[in-house]
Amino acid sequence: MSTTVPSTAVPRVADASAAPRHDGVAAPWSPAEFADRLRAVTAARYHDRHPFNLRMHRGELTPAELRRWIAARFHYQRHIPVKDALILAGLDRPEQRRLWLRRIRDHDGTGDGGPGSEGGIERWLRLGEAAGLSREQLWDTSRVPPGVRFAVEGYVTFCRLRPTLDAVAASLTELSAPDLMRTRIAAFERHYPWIDPAGLAYFRTRVTQGARDGEEALALVLASARTREQQERAVAALTFKCEVLWALLDAVDGGTP
Repeated sequence: MSTTVPSTAVPRVADASAAPRHDGVAAPWSPAEFADRLRAVTAARYHDRHPFNLRMHRGELTPAELRRWIAARFHYQRHIPVKDALILAGLDRPEQRRLWLRRIRDHDGTGDGGPGSEGGIERWLRLGEAAGLSREQLWDTSRVPPGVRFAVEGYVTFCRLRPTLDAVAASLTELSAPDLMRTRIAAFERHYPWIDPAGLAYFRTRVTQGARDGEEALALVLASARTREQQERAVAALTFKCEVLWALLDAVDGGTP
């Protein structure tokens, strides 16, 4: 079933800085207004409001539907380090690259066998196994719905071709991710007891990682977007990312049971 991303307008905050300058170029928003506009995008358009997610959290998905979502979402998860590597390559400062390198390690793991070394991709594979999917099934891209592939490839291409600031801004969906993870954990524990609770480790880990990542990326965007044009591009990039996540769920929701 195809759905439409909510079209709720991002509220405009009255601010004298919005008035055009004498040269005809709009002045930048204040940091507070800019941050409010970014947060308003995720508040209005994040995929926690998608009908498929709402059904998931109400416990209405069949095992087949839940497995289909886990498999399709894995195609997105496996490409997160790819888009982060593209962003990493465009960052100028060592301290910025260290932050983004940590994101890649968070998903790919360290491979050293130490605590937390498995990474988010490994945790998602374990979620799939807990739901009855093999690792081979999850890695098999031929099983991924075309709409999911299109959405993921579009996002990766965006991060490859657009300015680094835009790609960082697109990652700000992380601002809403911790609350979604908490909701999802509660829903799985209550409605899907046939899934081993150990398989929920990905969601538990992303509560803290997502909060940290979102605030760090927000600080970077606020400091780097110094013109109104850059700020507006950042808002548009975040809107695009929300649309990617909705398109992915549209493709899952319309898949074969």
